[in-house]
Amino acid sequence: MSGVCVVTTTVDSDEAAESLAKGIVEARLGACVQIVPIRSVYRWDGEVRVDAEWQCVVKTTAVRADDLVAHIKAQHTYDVPEVVVTPVIGGNDEYLAWVSEETS
Repeated sequence: MSGVCVVTTTVDSDEAAESLAKGIVEARLGACVQIVPIRSVYRWDGEVRVDAEWQCVVKTTAVRADDLVAHIKAQHTYDVPEVVVTPVIGGNDEYLAWVSEETS
């Protein structure tokens, strides 16, 4: 195991994504945040919805994951924001070391 994980969330605007990403990196909760425009189809309040969203993919460490999740939930405008933590089981050792350095 590398000790690195990826945390994914979605927000409702490009501006919200950039603001969230900057706050995460500035607080050293994540080494990097990639912002990807997506379209989400989901059921909410008994209705199927299709919305434009921006997915934020954060590279961080398992040690920082709980603090990152708390930060995202505190900053988020959704009632129930998507926040998913996925462990990284391998990859470029130099990149994984950089993620660890940037989040410590």
